[in-house]
Amino acid sequence: MSKLKSKFEKHESRLSTTDEHGNRVYVYPENVKGKWRNRRHIFYWSLILIYLILPWIYYQNQQLVLLDIANREFHFFGQVFYAHNTPLIVLVFIGFAMLIAFLTSLYGRVWCGYACPQTVFIDAIYLRIERLIEGNSLQREKLDQTPWNFKKIQLKTLKWFCFTLVSLHIAHSFIGYFVGTRELFWITLSPPWENWTLFLMTMGITALCLFDFGWFREQFCTIACPYGRFQSVLMDENTLTVSYDFQRGEPRRGLTTQDNEGDCVNCYQCVRVCPTGIDIRNGTQLECIGCTQCIDACDEIMSKLNRPSGLIRYASENQLKKIPQKKIQPRTIIYLFLLSLILATFIYLLKGQPKLDLVILNQGKSPYTELQGSAIRNQKLIKLTLNQKDPMAIKLRSHNPEIKITTPLSPWPLRQGINKAPLFLTFQKEQLSHQSVSIDLINNENQEVIQTIEVQLVGPRH
Repeated sequence: MSKLKSKFEKHESRLSTTDEHGNRVYVYPENVKGKWRNRRHIFYWSLILIYLILPWIYYQNQQLVLLDIANREFHFFGQVFYAHNTPLIVLVFIGFAMLIAFLTSLYGRVWCGYACPQTVFIDAIYLRIERLIEGNSLQREKLDQTPWNFKKIQLKTLKWFCFTLVSLHIAHSFIGYFVGTRELFWITLSPPWENWTLFLMTMGITALCLFDFGWFREQFCTIACPYGRFQSVLMDENTLTVSYDFQRGEPRRGLTTQDNEGDCVNCYQCVRVCPTGIDIRNGTQLECIGCTQCIDACDEIMSKLNRPSGLIRYASENQLKKIPQKKIQPRTIIYLFLLSLILATFIYLLKGQPKLDLVILNQGKSPYTELQGSAIRNQKLIKLTLNQKDPMAIKLRSHNPEIKITTPLSPWPLRQGINKAPLFLTFQKEQLSHQSVSIDLINNENQEVIQTIEVQLVGPRH
C-alpha cells in the first residue's frame, strides 16, 4: 500500500520550518490538554511570578536582587558582591552551566521545555493571547493566508497591541533588576528626555521581546540558540528524552496491511501540536525542545482508541531497545562532581571573605606636595568595602609616630558596601628612607586591630 501523503509530512533532511527554497514555513501549533501540559503551566507561571515579584521584595530597605552595574554592586538575598568579587560571580555562571549539563545528561532538553524564557513566555502568554484573538491553529493559519482586509487588520492590530503591553511589562521588570524598582517607578512617571539612556534601553528590550516572542519564536530555538547545538555532546543512549516507541508504533496505519499495523494510527496529532513543527516519530532531533506536547496529544488519541498510553513518552534509547542500563552513568557522575566542586569553592570563597576589603590609591594632580620647611604631604584615596550588614567605625593608627595620619572623620563610620575618604600622610623628608609605613585599622568599639596595611611614601628623590 502506498504511503499516505499529508501536509504534515516532514522532509527527512531539511528543517521542518523551511521549505525546499529555504523560506520559512510558519508553525501554528494546536492547543493540547493533558497531565504534562498542566505540570508545565504550573511551573511556567511559578517562574513568571518569581520574575515579576522578586525585584519588588525588599529586606532591610534593600532590594533582594539588584544588579547595580553603575555602582558595581550586586545584591543577592542579603549578600552583596562588588567588582573585586568577580571570581565569585564567574563561579555562579559556571555553576549554572554545569547544572544545565547535569540535567541534560539525565533528562535531555528539560531546560528548554520547562524553564527557558523563550518557551515560558511564548507558551504561557504570547500564544494564549494569539489563540484568544485569532482563534485555534486552523483559524490562525487561514487568517494569515487571507488577503488583507478590515477584519484581518483589526485582529492583527489588537494582537500586536497586547503583545506590546506584555513586552513593555517584561522589559520594565528586567530593567528593575538593574536600576531598582522603586527608583524605576518614579523614573517612569517622568518625561523620557530626563532619562534618555534608560528609556532607549527599555524600548530596545521591548522591541527585542516583540520580535522574538511575537514573531521569530521557534526560529531562535532551531537557528540561533547555542544550547541546541551542543546538547548532543551532553546526551547519550541512556538519557531520558521525549521519544517515540518505534517498535510498538510501527508499521503505522496506512503503511501496511491492517493485521500488521502498530499502535500509531498516523493521525499526525503529535506534529500538529509541536511548537517547532517536527515529527517526533523521526527520532531525536535538534529542533525538539522537550516540551512534552506530543506526549499529551498522543496519549489523548490512545485513550480514545482504548490503547495503552506511552507510545510517546520519556524514555532513553536503550529503554526503547530493551537494553539494560545503569541508573547513573559515568558522565552524569562527572557533571555532578564538577557541580559539587564549584559549589564548594563558591561557599569557601564566600565564607573566606574578610570583613574589610581595602584599596589605597594616589589622589590629586601630584603624588606629593612639599610644605614649608622639609615637610611632605601625600594625598591618598582610601576605599573600604564593608562585607557585613552591621555598621562599624574604625580608626587609623600609624606604626611610625613621625608620620601623621589625617582623615575627615576619626572614628570613621562605615556602612555595608564601598566607603571612600581622602587620607593625608604628613612627614619629614627623612622618613622617605623607610619607603612605606604600616597602618593599623582599629575597630573603634573594642579597640582590636582588624587589619594592618603597608602604604607607600612618595616624595622627591633628592
